[in-house]
Amino acid sequence: MTEVRFYHLTRTPLHQALPQMLERTLERGQRAVVKAGSEERVEALAAGLWTYNDRSFLPHGSIKDGRGELQPIWLTTEDAVPNGAEVLFLTDGSTSEELSRFSLCAVLFDGSDPDAVSAARAQWTALKNDGHGVTYWQQDESGRWGQKA
Repeated sequence: MTEVRFYHLTRTPLHQALPQMLERTLERGQRAVVKAGSEERVEALAAGLWTYNDRSFLPHGSIKDGRGELQPIWLTTEDAVPNGAEVLFLTDGSTSEELSRFSLCAVLFDGSDPDAVSAARAQWTALKNDGHGVTYWQQDESGRWGQKA
């Protein structure tokens, strides 16, 4: 089964946390798919991946760009995985019917949004009941991620 990690964003917003996680994914030689809740979010994430770091950018693409098989990071609102990614990032409460295709799934949710927290709890329960290994991660005072459950 797919390992699923829930990341409770309390200190770092999505547009800052996601690029760091994607950078580590690429450093491990893995490809990623980021599933967002809207096309507007895909566009915002795409723009952010170009400018999140003064020294570099993260190579990525979306349906708008095409050639998904060449993209180390694929941004989408659908379950398509044209780049053969091993890691799935779910944002904005999105879910995936293709979860078993991935070795790791990271669910990122806004800890200051009660609806997002409630949706993450429901998603946790459903995935655990489906037999996936689920863990809960939260940032400490210094911004480092630590497993809490």
